[in-house]
Amino acid sequence: MNELLFFGHVLLVVGFIFVAVKQGSVALTVLIALQAVFANLFVVKQMTFFGLDVTCSDVYAIGSLLALNVLQEFFGREAAKKAIGISFLAILFFVLMAEVHLFYRPSSSDQTHGAFSLIFSATPRIVFASMAVYWIVQQFDYRFFGYLRTRFESFGLRLGISLILSQTLDTVLFSFFGLYGLVPSLSGIILVSLLTKWLAIGCSVPFTSFLKKARALEHE
Repeated sequence: MNELLFFGHVLLVVGFIFVAVKQGSVALTVLIALQAVFANLFVVKQMTFFGLDVTCSDVYAIGSLLALNVLQEFFGREAAKKAIGISFLAILFFVLMAEVHLFYRPSSSDQTHGAFSLIFSATPRIVFASMAVYWIVQQFDYRFFGYLRTRFESFGLRLGISLILSQTLDTVLFSFFGLYGLVPSLSGIILVSLLTKWLAIGCSVPFTSFLKKARALEHE
């Protein structure tokens, strides 16, 4: 069931990107920021995927960059640059507010503090590694996708190349900055994460590339 849910999850994210494009650049920016927060929130949950243990947040990490590239393609580089700053601000706000939330002393009848503490009490190393890597990867993808626009006409090809390289960079950097010395097999984690992300990219890019054709038809 996880495998079916994974593919449905990818299509659902792509579907929301379709809807956001119709609403304009603000809606896409909101979607980018939300998925950036979700990627950092849900990274602590693991699932079994084709017999391998992977995180449940990979779809959001890819979806955030996917929406960023769509934003740059349809609404320009300035809109994409602004979205990067907004999404990073959203992550920073989320991390700080989560810590403030944990400082409140729960009442004797509260039954949720333990769950919140378990989810939000990530080690500072992982939190800061995640935020730093997110900023680096977003900046790389913004510039690299812009470069590809001058080299390739196909939106789908540019999208696929940019996402594959960006997510490879994301996986390698976060694994070394956040997990090195904490896990027995860093290379195994990198390989499994990359395979999962590449599969999600392979599923999402063909659908997203239809956006270009649909938008062209609207303006005819």
